[in-house]
Amino acid sequence: MSRGSAAPKPGIPGVRAGRAAGPGRQSWRPGRLLQDGAPGGPVFRLLARWVRRPVLPALRLWRRNIQLRVVAGTLLMSLGVVLLLGFVVIGQMRNGLLDAKERAAQSQASGGFSAAQGQADEQPGPGGPDGGTARASLNWRSDLVVQLASGGQGAFNVVALSSDTEGTAPSRGARASGGVEPARSIPDQLRESVAQGPGAFQTYTRINYSDGKPSEAGLVIGKRLNDIDGNSYELYYLFPLTQEEDSLALVKTTLATAGLFVVVLLGAIAWLVVRQVVTPVRMAAGIAERLSAGRLQERMKVTGEDDIARLGEAFNKMAQNLQLKIQQLEELSRMQRRFVSDVSHELRTPLTTVRMAADVIYEARGDFDPVTARSAELLGDQLDRFESLLADLLEISRFDAGAAALEAEPIDLREVVRRVIGGAEPLAERKGGRILVVGDEQPVVAEADARRVERVLRNLVVNAVEHGEGRDVVVRMAAAGGAVAVAVRDYGVGLKPGEATRVFNRFWRADPARARTTGGTGLGLSIAVEDARLHGGWLQAWGEPGGGSQFRLTLPRTADEPLRGSPIPLEPEDSRRNRERAAADDASRGAGRLPTVPGQAGGSARAGLPAPPRTALPPRQAAQVAADPTALPGSGSRVVSRGAGERAGEDGSSTTQDVKREGTSRGR
Repeated sequence: MSRGSAAPKPGIPGVRAGRAAGPGRQSWRPGRLLQDGAPGGPVFRLLARWVRRPVLPALRLWRRNIQLRVVAGTLLMSLGVVLLLGFVVIGQMRNGLLDAKERAAQSQASGGFSAAQGQADEQPGPGGPDGGTARASLNWRSDLVVQLASGGQGAFNVVALSSDTEGTAPSRGARASGGVEPARSIPDQLRESVAQGPGAFQTYTRINYSDGKPSEAGLVIGKRLNDIDGNSYELYYLFPLTQEEDSLALVKTTLATAGLFVVVLLGAIAWLVVRQVVTPVRMAAGIAERLSAGRLQERMKVTGEDDIARLGEAFNKMAQNLQLKIQQLEELSRMQRRFVSDVSHELRTPLTTVRMAADVIYEARGDFDPVTARSAELLGDQLDRFESLLADLLEISRFDAGAAALEAEPIDLREVVRRVIGGAEPLAERKGGRILVVGDEQPVVAEADARRVERVLRNLVVNAVEHGEGRDVVVRMAAAGGAVAVAVRDYGVGLKPGEATRVFNRFWRADPARARTTGGTGLGLSIAVEDARLHGGWLQAWGEPGGGSQFRLTLPRTADEPLRGSPIPLEPEDSRRNRERAAADDASRGAGRLPTVPGQAGGSARAGLPAPPRTALPPRQAAQVAADPTALPGSGSRVVSRGAGERAGEDGSSTTQDVKREGTSRGR
């Protein structure tokens, strides 16, 4: 029996069914909702926030739990393997069942076709008029259908149809067994194929019944034959695939059950295996956190001799060595602090005696010769410096020992600034400059220790006056949010690159080769930064060579309130970089030269620095300037480097003497 090329084999419905996009079908892509003009703006953001709220905890748990990630990955990979294996097994089973069904159906249909054609050839056609011939032919087909279908009750059905090419014969009805509806069960494409060729053709379709029985998938094999009158007709065998569908459903159920059991089993195995590795790691992480909190006696519990056990032993040995080293360092630090404190206290008694003797000698210096009188004056000056150094050492020892206490109360920083400026104005007048205050129109109130804040500001203002090269010193105050700030700006020699991070170190000097014969004790800024830390605030420095420097003190409005920013930018608006940026912006807009302030008091040949541009910083730079720095002193500072050949300011006011003074001691 030959096989035609009718409709392709679709397989059992629900198993081999494919999906094809129609001519107008559109596939969904991520982001299509927005591209198609869906509602956006606040509604979309609200929806995204509502969706993201339950997702964030799950994402946080996913990032922090390695055991969850490993088990989930194992489950997903196992599920993928099981699905792939299931598809392969189901495909093989389906193809095997269909091939076996096709071979059996073709054998049964071939025998039926041969028997039908043999009966038509053996039985002579009846004579008589045409009407009698047609009725006899129809009766013969009915008997043939019943006879052929009797050999396969429930296994197949038989349908006989008249060929559409017969135009001379009267109306010929269809004959079918088992209540099959020929019009709905026999595809038109199969009928066209059978009508065109002498061979047998087959296709897969749905078999429909007229007695209310539900339709079912089936295989249809048809062939064109001749009846007893020699007229052509079509004979079809319809084989239901119910048994194959049931077998395939049983295989699918078995595979799904076994696959689910395998996936769950693999997940449990992965959880147990990962737990054996993750549990010691979590234990080590917890012990490390307790070690960092100061509980140095914590150790891991070690069992066995495997890699995890060796890791635990190494961790315990490391913790023991760290504990020993930390104890040694703590003992050494304790001895150093005790030594500094004891020496400072012990020196007070002889210092008091020497001070009394020096005062007597100083009062009687008029009776001495000029050399001896000068020596008495030098002795008094050095004793003053020695007393200041001793007081600073005692204060540093209190900070190191953790004995410094904060007596915070609401104060107005304007009053503190006025007292500091009142004490520093004589020094500024001798230097030829002034101390200007900006931002004192509104109260600047914060909970702070007035004595410590005044000591910090006095140190900053005095240092600015001493290193300001006779130019004015600007003290700026501001308050915003939960912070208040005081910035001290000078226009002296400034700071070289890298010095803003070292200026708060103890006994640090800008020029180490110079002996400490002038200036303060070298501990002023170290004590100031400790006072700022005691308040929970920041003390930071900025500077540029030849452009001066700015020190900024930022304090929280309320004690123990964390700082998130400062109301005053660390880099001033009149810095060289900001002026160059403002000049470039003005040049791009066709503006003229930047205005300059008149020469400051002092009458020197150096004219005043250009006035700061009154334009706001770019948003990115403003956020960078006001960002939350780290706890280290000067960590948020910025130093602008100066070219090697640059010896004069933008206004031509710097002289050779200014460049030489850049090496002046800055150990305040």
